[in-house]
Amino acid sequence: MTLIDRLPESKDPDDLFDAFSSWAEERGITLYPAQEEALIEVVSGANVILATPTGSGKSLVAAGAHFAALARDEVTFYTAPIKALVSEKFFELCKLFGTENVGMLTGDASVNADAPVICCTAEVLASIALRDGADADIGQVVMDEFHFYAEPDRGWAWQIPLLELPQAQFVLMSATLGDVSRFEEDLTRRTGRSTAVVRSATRPVPLSYEYRVTSMTETLTELLETRQAPVYIVHFTQAQAVERAQALMSINMCTRAEKDAIAELIGGFRFATGFGRNLSRWVRHGIGVHHAGMLPKYRRLVEKLAQAGLLKVICGTDTLGVGVNVPIRTVLFTALTKYDGSRVRTLRAREFHQIAGRAGRAGFDTAGLVVAQAPEHVIENEKALAKAGDDPKKRRKVVRKKAPEGFVNWSEDTFTRLIAADPEPLTSRFRVTHAMLLAVIARPGNAFEAMRKLLEDNHEPRRQQLRHIRRAIAIHRSLVDGGIVERLPEPDAEGRIVRLTVDLQADFALNQPLSTFALASFELLDPESDGYALDMVSVIESILDDPRQILAAQQNKARGEAVAAMKADGVEYEERMERLADITHPRPLAELLFHAYDVYRRSHPWVGDHPLSPKSVVRDMYERAMTFSEFVSHYELARTEGIVLRYLASAYKTLEHTVPDDLKTGELQDIIAWLGELVRQVDSSLLDEWEQLANPEENETVEEARDRAEQTRPVTANTRAFRVLVRNAMFRRVELAALRRTAELGELDRDSGWDAGAWERAMEGYWEEYDEMGTGADARGPALLGIEEVTDEGLWRVRQTFADPAGDRDWGISAEVDLAASDTEGRAVVRVRDVGRL
Repeated sequence: MTLIDRLPESKDPDDLFDAFSSWAEERGITLYPAQEEALIEVVSGANVILATPTGSGKSLVAAGAHFAALARDEVTFYTAPIKALVSEKFFELCKLFGTENVGMLTGDASVNADAPVICCTAEVLASIALRDGADADIGQVVMDEFHFYAEPDRGWAWQIPLLELPQAQFVLMSATLGDVSRFEEDLTRRTGRSTAVVRSATRPVPLSYEYRVTSMTETLTELLETRQAPVYIVHFTQAQAVERAQALMSINMCTRAEKDAIAELIGGFRFATGFGRNLSRWVRHGIGVHHAGMLPKYRRLVEKLAQAGLLKVICGTDTLGVGVNVPIRTVLFTALTKYDGSRVRTLRAREFHQIAGRAGRAGFDTAGLVVAQAPEHVIENEKALAKAGDDPKKRRKVVRKKAPEGFVNWSEDTFTRLIAADPEPLTSRFRVTHAMLLAVIARPGNAFEAMRKLLEDNHEPRRQQLRHIRRAIAIHRSLVDGGIVERLPEPDAEGRIVRLTVDLQADFALNQPLSTFALASFELLDPESDGYALDMVSVIESILDDPRQILAAQQNKARGEAVAAMKADGVEYEERMERLADITHPRPLAELLFHAYDVYRRSHPWVGDHPLSPKSVVRDMYERAMTFSEFVSHYELARTEGIVLRYLASAYKTLEHTVPDDLKTGELQDIIAWLGELVRQVDSSLLDEWEQLANPEENETVEEARDRAEQTRPVTANTRAFRVLVRNAMFRRVELAALRRTAELGELDRDSGWDAGAWERAMEGYWEEYDEMGTGADARGPALLGIEEVTDEGLWRVRQTFADPAGDRDWGISAEVDLAASDTEGRAVVRVRDVGRL
């Protein structure tokens, strides 16, 4: 029986509260006073601002709110800041209310969109609010993690629904809200409902605080001995988290039985990358690593091991606070300062409480512990003073270590102040875009009045409002000048005095904003040219968000190679520095695309909100014939391989769904198949989980759905994609041979018995006969690769012919592809058998 079966016939608030609380009681859940107060206000129809500590059961209040909305026959929305949390909540609510009553909208996935309960990202709800306003079929909005209202880049999406949905009941929830009197007054004025603020400083699991001047090893050893594990060690860079995990390998974390239990839970999990092999060692020792740059499957493994109580320590960053269900008893801060992108500063009270609040597990712990380490130089000075004892002369002789240059100090006083401080008031992050004006103009009614209200009655200070008004006027003029918007001589049947002259897809603001530009740009390419398929890839890559870490690594690599070449040519230092300023990451078709963008923007001015960014990540990987691991290693991206994979997955989805089928040549289809298989073999969850969400199984948990998604299919099952993997693996050897990099070839084919010396000897005859070897499009093409599928022997026999300058085509590489080994490793396992003349 689902919760929806408990809906009473009456809509009376008392009946609703009794029905929900009795359901909770039957499941052994006793409502906390704050939960009771919030639920009473919700069923009474009031807005609720729920500001209670982490672990105080805000999710149960959200479920009660959805229950009340369904009883009133209203559509209710649940919003969260990240897609992973939205999908998790989707499965939870499916279990509570039945799959037929719950839908999900995330911008790139839509499931059961007409359901009465909708889970979505804040941006999706903001887009609906702008498009439909008070006419939107939304009776209630539950906004989780509402402190994201103050996020510089995304906070606007939390504000827009408050401004544009006066018909809705709002439930705003967060553990770190600060003073909310402004929201209380504003919501009451806009919605005509009373607004209740429910606060509680009492945590279900109380916290205690300690400041330590012992070394990290001593502190951690003591915490383990006093049974304060699991311990989450908070770092403020991913590099520090990884370095700490390695440093802690000297501490014996687990018993033999615990290590056996870890190994059993890991089972046949594939650690496919260089970082993965390190993670395998750490987790088997009882140490987890958790940060945003990891592959999703690695983060989930750490979460699963932690939930099973098998990890004693998790080294991570301050990003753990949102939507991650990791049980922690102790939070250990390595510092009380962080670099925020422009400077190192002390943690804000909201940031501190968001992380510290993770300590103590409701239902598991009776108390949680928050520990802050003193700065390292302070710890060393304390040790030196302790060694000197109480002798004043010895203590005076102690040479105190100074803080590192540029160090922003923190102390026990800093820690005490943060503990006592309330979270800072939330700051408005409103902004005006072309998409906002287009959405408001497209809806019925007087767009000028609607826009004036939006611009003058938001949460911004008056000076900022005036700036937004000026920007809105400039955008409106550009839309009129571009012929996108026209004034009507008299209002139309729906009260519009201006209208759009173009049809916009209903979700144009939700997906790739420059998709229509890409479609127009495809017409500039020559389908008969050798590089057509890769040029199509470059157009798509230019409209994707920049993966900053990858582009920086590409630029650093290019500059390093350029410096080495210039030094070898004897270029002077000053000239080298001057030339380096012009070297950036690869940007194929940049000149063509920027010119096309400028022309397109004149008639489609809203694309100005989204700058074009030519780049080459997919193309670079494909042209270099690299595997995922080789690409990550080449650019030294091991700590951010999750970002690499997310970019590749985004590129695959965009190529698959944006490029019209009639423009997909055979070579482009090969590239798309290769890219999709590459992503799936590294971590299938980024593609398969979203596809499987479309057909959720009855009563399936989010963990079960992810387990289904993470059952990696054999790499040989997709024959088209596997042939491309084989072709790339062979061509990689051609490229290295052409560059005479026999050491790298020897490393690549060590398991085949072909070391550097063997490759050197094999290639001697070729270089005696020819001066160069082709590596262009013809050399890569299928005409120079022969594949014989010997499936009964579980292998393919392949022959990669070299593109010699004379066109003789009699030299090449003969190899076998082991199909079973390929499925095990998720890549084409090639074993070279011969290199030479046919």
